[in-house]
Amino acid sequence: MARFDVLTVGNAIVDIIARCDDQFLIDNSITKAAMNLIDAERAEHLYSRMGPALEASGGSAGNTAAGAASFGAKAAYFGKVAEDQLGEIFAHDIRAQGVHYETKPKGTFPPTARSMIFVTPDGERSMNTYLGACVELGPEDIEADVVADAKVTYFEGYLWDPPRAKEAILECARIAHAHGREMSMTLSDSFCVGRYRDEFLDLMRSGTVDIVFANREEVLALYETRDFEEALTRIAADCKIAAVTMSEDGAVILRGGERHYVGAIELDELVDTTGAGDLFAAGFLYGYTQGRTLEDCGRLGCLAAGIVIQQIGPRPMKSLSEAASEAGLT
Repeated sequence: MARFDVLTVGNAIVDIIARCDDQFLIDNSITKAAMNLIDAERAEHLYSRMGPALEASGGSAGNTAAGAASFGAKAAYFGKVAEDQLGEIFAHDIRAQGVHYETKPKGTFPPTARSMIFVTPDGERSMNTYLGACVELGPEDIEADVVADAKVTYFEGYLWDPPRAKEAILECARIAHAHGREMSMTLSDSFCVGRYRDEFLDLMRSGTVDIVFANREEVLALYETRDFEEALTRIAADCKIAAVTMSEDGAVILRGGERHYVGAIELDELVDTTGAGDLFAAGFLYGYTQGRTLEDCGRLGCLAAGIVIQQIGPRPMKSLSEAASEAGLT
């Protein structure tokens, strides 16, 4: 028996979330609906211009770990913070979710990463991320016994921005596959795909990664096409399993010649799309590690994504285990 169902690896970030209108994005040269990497000076500038804000532990893979734990999965996480207030907040929050988190903090400089997230009235989020201590994550932070004892190790494509994190991921893949485990990744966003397209394709085609998560725009960017059907056919050929989300149209899960379409859940109100893809992955991986069908995995993913976009912040405020039970999925 594996000690962990899901291990996630990512940028440990505290989100600072505020509402704004579209004109604010224009006035401050913020690319809408993307993750924009910024330096410390830009971070201070944007923070000074934010309205009332909510601080919440985030980071794509951290959200996935927290979501998986909320379903009842045994989850673990690797990610680097500094010995500062935001680092303490991050560590407290992820452990409070029941996630194994023992990555050693890295001094006081650079500080813990933070992402200024501006949410427009349409619920779309525009992220401005100062990576800070995230870039210090390296192979020495890999707990080999945890990787060996996790059914699936999942990482975010964003980790290809800080160079030493690549080495850490490749080491995880080596350990995981040596112990008969699987590797999974999310493409993170279409701009990230644009930066690392060839490397992401190589990870998939070489078998380094078994399961890939993407949304519609990311998979189109990966294959440099506007033909969604073509992109689906190609990603199905390039990896063992692909899970592609389609916003209000739900998701499609592909394995070889199989396709499983799953509908989105009904929403009372779209509040904030932050964390939607992260929580879809959480639900899917929870189902997958419990031996559920691919269709059920997709349903669990859509349930988690649908719940998190009806609140502010990227981590579910209600028990996903209870929500799955109420929806008849467990």
